[in-house]
Amino acid sequence: MITFCISTYNNLPYLKIAINSVRKNSYFKNAPFIIHAENCTDGTNEWLFENKDRYNLTLLIESENIEVRGIGGGMNICAHHVETEYIMFLHSDFYVTKDWDIESLKIAQKYPDKKLWISSHRIEPNMFNDPNQRPGTLLVPPDYFGAYHDNFNQEEFEEWASEFKNMNSNIEIPKGEGVSGLIKKIDWDFIGGNDPLFSPASYDDMDLFLRMLNEGYEFILTSNSLVWHFGARGSHRLEENNGQTSQRQKESEQKNIKKWLEKWGQLPIFDQYGMITKFN
Repeated sequence: MITFCISTYNNLPYLKIAINSVRKNSYFKNAPFIIHAENCTDGTNEWLFENKDRYNLTLLIESENIEVRGIGGGMNICAHHVETEYIMFLHSDFYVTKDWDIESLKIAQKYPDKKLWISSHRIEPNMFNDPNQRPGTLLVPPDYFGAYHDNFNQEEFEEWASEFKNMNSNIEIPKGEGVSGLIKKIDWDFIGGNDPLFSPASYDDMDLFLRMLNEGYEFILTSNSLVWHFGARGSHRLEENNGQTSQRQKESEQKNIKKWLEKWGQLPIFDQYGMITKFN
């Protein structure tokens, strides 16, 4: 029914946590699980091959010599190999909580006639000192559960997450979170996935969502599905840059805002939930 999909680039310590949590906490524990690894030089490829059978993984390994796709392009590659009704995309820096997948599926099945993108509620360490909370994402102090792969307290977070879901059940917010979400394979194929124009990073998720909105897709973020997000570790790469955003991410953002303007003619517009909206 569901295929889990992760695209990753040199993010092995967090990828290990993500894969383990999916197999441990998902309702569909034995669902197909596709990992796309691009240009990895940190031991990711070797670890994936060693643990392929343990976690029942389908591996899509691309060498250093290929053109850079980025996460968006990696999502496209993963989706091409999905044979189930639904795709469940997730980041390589997630830790998923119990039944995160079935709770998203329940929302999709509640609206069977709609084209939907279902997102999980996120809990994140506030690594960028953002003073503002946004609906669907709860920012906590970096030392709350531990902000790094080597100090994250999984047991404490899971206990807290269970209480959080009990106190905040059945909340639906009309927004989508980029890179991670549940969608029907037929709906992904219809919209054509991510535009390679924006590889390797930034603006591709907003472009995807805007095209979806223009085609009548709807977005729901549910509090019943909860994930921990370490906070852009797969793109900003804070550990490698003394807490600063990576040069690749900075360059991509600078280039892709120009590409966005050339494609859409104006800057993105966001609603009160922080969700991109259609242009007038």
